[in-house]
Amino acid sequence: MHDGCSGSFKNGQEVVDKVRQMGFADQYMPLPLEIKCECGTSFEMETFESSCPKCNMIYGVTPCHAFEAENVKAAGINY
Repeated sequence: MHDGCSGSFKNGQEVVDKVRQMGFADQYMPLPLEIKCECGTSFEMETFESSCPKCNMIYGVTPCHAFEAENVKAAGINY
């Protein structure tokens, strides 16, 4: 599923699963990212797994790709 920093994922659920598997879900990212949720709410993503405060859409990003918001993937509401 993931080969170092060159890995690719089919969807946001795979990203979140990998972040959880690596033990990074609750760890702080190097820099927070401003995320625009699918529900229209903007929020600051501070950890490698975060949720929208309005609709609880779960977002994830791997540590290798945590420097650009376009690498953040949605996994699903309450995923």
